[in-house]
Amino acid sequence: MPSTASRSFSSVPPTTPTSPLGAGARPGSGRRRRRRSYGGGGLCREVRQRRRGESRVLWFELEGEAGGAGGWASSLNARMDNRFATAFVIACVLSLISTIYMAASIGTDFWYEYRSPVQENSSDLNKSIWTDFASDEADEKTYNDALFRNNGTVGLWRRCITIPQNTYWYSPPERTESFDMVTKCISFTLNEQFEEKFVDPGNHNSGIDLLRTYLWRCQFLLPFVSLGLMCFGALIGLCACICRSLYPTIATGILHLLAGLCTLGSVSCYVAGIELLHQKLELPENVSGEFGWSFCLACVSAPLQFMASALFIWAAHTNRKEYTLMKAYRVA
Repeated sequence: MPSTASRSFSSVPPTTPTSPLGAGARPGSGRRRRRRSYGGGGLCREVRQRRRGESRVLWFELEGEAGGAGGWASSLNARMDNRFATAFVIACVLSLISTIYMAASIGTDFWYEYRSPVQENSSDLNKSIWTDFASDEADEKTYNDALFRNNGTVGLWRRCITIPQNTYWYSPPERTESFDMVTKCISFTLNEQFEEKFVDPGNHNSGIDLLRTYLWRCQFLLPFVSLGLMCFGALIGLCACICRSLYPTIATGILHLLAGLCTLGSVSCYVAGIELLHQKLELPENVSGEFGWSFCLACVSAPLQFMASALFIWAAHTNRKEYTLMKAYRVA
């Protein structure tokens, strides 16, 4: 009997411990199998390689290495938005207009105009007026009296009066009320531009009026400084276009801001100088004065310079900031 039992137990093959998940299953093996089924590290490598490729293509486009017109267009599209390009173009147009206005105001003689009754057609009187007006020794009172009485105009460089063209020792009966008039001008010399103004114009013993002296010098120098700053800013802007970058235009904007301040200072000095002069030398009866169109061009030029400066600085600063953020995002 024992031998039979031992034989029956010996016929049963030995078994190994089994897992609740079934034969061959291990805890966590299903999770690993699912990860491998989604691609695992292979997919991550593909994504990284794809991002590196996009960054490399973007870098080539920004450097202009894409070649030809397509590379130029793609680099411009990558560097700046349409807003920046539009602001840059508008600023250039405003800068050009303000430069033309400023140059025209400097080169013309209508900063201030006097309106007076027509003088009689007397040869001796007109000859003496012109001689005193054009003389190198004419002081401030002498030429201003001629400006007051002969429809004079004053610019930054020249002074002009209007006198009869043909003068006679008598006035022909048929032309007693109207006759041909001609405008004659004389330029200010450098000595006259920088000469000292006196408290009582024409009286050299009255003392030096420092305020009017420096106002006159500033109204003469500041427009040229403004024009030079704008030209230098335009040169920097051209270099920025050649370099395909808006960032150097910050310097252009700053120069236009300084030019606008110089123009505004010149206009202010001119107005103050004219008012102080008329306090010293009162206008004769029936004579009036007003600011001319050359002065108006300078007044218009100043706000145009300020607007161009604001657009240049905004476009350069904002475009640089967005480009830096985009580059940091691409690197990340």
